[in-house]
Amino acid sequence: MWRGVHTRLGLKKGWINVKHRALLVVAGLVGATTLAISLSVAAAGTVPATHTSNARTAVTIPAPKVPNAAAIKAKYHGQKITFVGDSVGNGHVRDMALAKKFTHDTGIKVSVTPHPAASDQAYSQLVRAFNQHSSSIDVAMIDVVWPGALAPYLVNLKPKLATQSKIHAAGIVAADTVKGKLVAMPWFGDFGLLYYRTDLLKKYGYAAPPKTWNQLFAMAKKIEAGEQKSNPNFSGFVFQGNSYEGLTCNALEWIASAGGGHYIDNGKASINNAKARTILDAMRAQIGKTTPRGVTTYQEDQTEHAFDNGDAAFARNWPYQYGIGATAGSKVQGKFSVAPLPHGTNGSSVATVGGWQLAVSKYSKHKDAAIEFVRYMTSKPVERFDAITNSNVPTIPSLAKDKTVVRTNPYLKPATANVARVARPARFLGTHYNEASKVIYQGINQILNGTPAKNVLPSIQSKLNQILKQR
Repeated sequence: MWRGVHTRLGLKKGWINVKHRALLVVAGLVGATTLAISLSVAAAGTVPATHTSNARTAVTIPAPKVPNAAAIKAKYHGQKITFVGDSVGNGHVRDMALAKKFTHDTGIKVSVTPHPAASDQAYSQLVRAFNQHSSSIDVAMIDVVWPGALAPYLVNLKPKLATQSKIHAAGIVAADTVKGKLVAMPWFGDFGLLYYRTDLLKKYGYAAPPKTWNQLFAMAKKIEAGEQKSNPNFSGFVFQGNSYEGLTCNALEWIASAGGGHYIDNGKASINNAKARTILDAMRAQIGKTTPRGVTTYQEDQTEHAFDNGDAAFARNWPYQYGIGATAGSKVQGKFSVAPLPHGTNGSSVATVGGWQLAVSKYSKHKDAAIEFVRYMTSKPVERFDAITNSNVPTIPSLAKDKTVVRTNPYLKPATANVARVARPARFLGTHYNEASKVIYQGINQILNGTPAKNVLPSIQSKLNQILKQR
């Protein structure tokens, strides 16, 4: 969710987990962009790469070689750059592997630092450094909703990377272009998915995953009651309920799928409506029943752990989780699948757009070397490597047809990949997006913790309208 996000490097069977996210893109940042096999963009909170319960062996696919390495080495050998990268799933592991290969081939020394766990904290870290004109950051991983706000601090990549940008999804490139300047390059995408235990659905007499939220609640309750007889830690449904960006993404899916809008519609806050109240109260009613009471503190990592440790029947998460669950060491390997997220009684399934980009700081002392690193990291071979080893969604449409990519990422099947995308309201909020998102996720977390939606939504709507006036 930006994603924020976590430790991704989710590798398939016997591989070392390397990372996540998918390609359709920016329905609401630049309008809806639809790709043949769906590629999307996202992100939600980020979680430190501390997952050890599903430890992997070494990656069987080597990091791709750096094209034109000799020429790059001749120009920039010995220069040092710092990359503020991933921290979700095994994302940091992947970043280290790619940085090591880049350094080996070019002689440019890359220091890799994971960004903070929560997306809003990661954003604040970058803004502090930029405001101080600090050269401590050369390349940064930025959320799909940040380019507009961070543009003044970022290098225009168009002169050197315009040609490479053309292989990426046009909608994402458009979102990364601010006032004619390409301020970031697409890296990987994201969209919300429903993970479910195929073995448990069969055990309890269900032929297919739930279509509606009410069906999910009923199925989760039945399965939970049965499984808790042997596993008291078992829950029906887990998701990202903590007070952070990930909850803004989750709640957007709940509300939009129930016909309650997108927080802000037609330039005005719209969250205080009957359909939004109904679905949020329905989610509140599940806390401590079909969900663990602690789900209001869950981010992506905790969600993935619960599901892959065999302690949940259903989970909402990003594509990166697929790679971890399908890997040797996961307790659910071969026992799960994915489906579109449920919808309200009269609504339709949606998935929040997420994704991450790479940008170069204007205050870098080695901008050209940094740009070469971005060129490598956003190249087709690297995105293919990331998709296969870490189940991240490539932002290059042609990779959605790559047989190995599709085989290792079944979530790219049309049934899930072509679900309608919804975008967070960054285009309405500009530099005030993080401020507005905080209002949203704090309010919704309050609802999940017991306060009726009717007592919270009027305040959220009022605050959002106040923020909109500041633009």
